[in-house]
Order: sequence, then structure tokens, then C-alpha cells
Amino acid sequence: MAVLSAAPDHAQKKTAYAAEQDRPDILKRRWDWFETQPDLEPNRLVFIDETWASTKMARTHERSRRGQRLRAAIPQGHWKTTTFIAGLRNSGMVAPMVLDGPINSVAFQAYVDQVLVPELAPGDIVIMDNLGSHKGAGVRAAIEAAGASLLYLPPYSPEFNPIENVWTRGRWM
Repeated sequence: MAVLSAAPDHAQKKTAYAAEQDRPDILKRRWDWFETQPDLEPNRLVFIDETWASTKMARTHERSRRGQRLRAAIPQGHWKTTTFIAGLRNSGMVAPMVLDGPINSVAFQAYVDQVLVPELAPGDIVIMDNLGSHKGAGVRAAIEAAGASLLYLPPYSPEFNPIENVWTRGRWM
């Protein structure tokens, strides 16, 4: 039986990714996305994304002294979700909004109309993922009416959206 050393050069954290990224059609769309990058002006880009927190995420396992049961009150069946939507420009966060509940197409359309569009300038390029609520007919119309354009990221490509790093960093704070 082989025993692996715990030395740092022998242990590596696994980097997981969506297996769908290996499909030929997805690979092509990802490659096409990279091909368009040199044509995009960085100061014009507005990356949109959302994250959420839920009281259902209450920890179900904790540590306690040996022989003692740990009891903690958590909401049971009455969970609440809070969604945070924002944009990220070269200069920082723009158009933040907190939504009391999960995101849907009606809520996202309201975000675009009332929060995002007033922040856009003609020539801006809004980039977002392929979430169903992002694809409502009024979303593109509102963004284009502001003189901006809309691009969708390739499927299974959250790493192409830099605002994902903001959410990841925020979860550790």
C-alpha cells in the first residue's frame, strides 16, 4: 500500500469545471468569445451578475464538546432569500440592487429599467451570463434604447465574468 507524503509539492487542490465545457459546440462558442475580446474597449464593458444568500443555508453541523449536544435555532420551512445584483466596470461596482427574494424575469427587467439603464452611456457593452431571467425581450430593448449593446457569455463559462470574483471574495469575508 502506497502512502502519499503530506509535503506541499504532492498535494494539490482539484480544479473543478463544468464537464459541458468539453462539448464541441460549447468549445467553439468559448473560442469565438475569446476571438472577439481584442475588439472590445475595456472602459466600455459592464459585467452584470447576481448572487444570493438564503436563511436555508444555516449550518446543520457544528462542533461541540465531547458528550454534549449542541442546539441552535434555525428557521424551519420559512426560508428567506436575498439577491444582490450589480455591474462591474473597470472603475468599480455600478448599479447595485438588493432584492428581497429570488431573481426572476420580472425582477431582472425592473433592475435593468430602474437601476442599470440610468448608469449606461452610449457605446457601453453590457455582458451577462445566459440565465433565463436575463433573456427577457425587454432586457435587450431597454439596454439598446440607452445606446448600449448586450453580449451574452458562452454557456458554462462563469470564469469569463470578472464580477464572479467579487462574489467569491465576498463570501469569504
